[in-house]
Amino acid sequence: MMGRKSKMSLRNKRTIYSTCIRPIITYASPVFAHVQSDALYDLQIVQNKFCRRAADAPWYVKNSVLHRDLELPTISKFMKDASDRFFDVASNHPNPLLVLAVSYEPPPPHYFCRRPWNVLIDPRDDLTVEVEKLLELNKMAIE
Repeated sequence: MMGRKSKMSLRNKRTIYSTCIRPIITYASPVFAHVQSDALYDLQIVQNKFCRRAADAPWYVKNSVLHRDLELPTISKFMKDASDRFFDVASNHPNPLLVLAVSYEPPPPHYFCRRPWNVLIDPRDDLTVEVEKLLELNKMAIE
């Protein structure tokens, strides 16, 4: 259904990916989104392969261009946004135990234990930066 020779429209392929495949890839992302970028790289490879196959793009098209054209955020950006939404909802929840669980004070810089909240303060990866630059250029060109 999602291969290169499929007659399905690109919009429908993207919808299937967003509703069926990406939730499996990013399950419990607020918990593990703060891991090292090497661990998330494998998940990003899966998304890159989907983009290339769905768009039937040749090898020389950049992944950032495919993400921009398909309007898909990178895995790290998606996980960071999901974590942000999760912590916002949890911190405003009426259950005081849940609010206490997500209350957070940043650790000192020499502290080695990483917590899920750290994903919100981590720097963005290179692919996410490139995709966001391309999106900004598109917005400027439209205006």
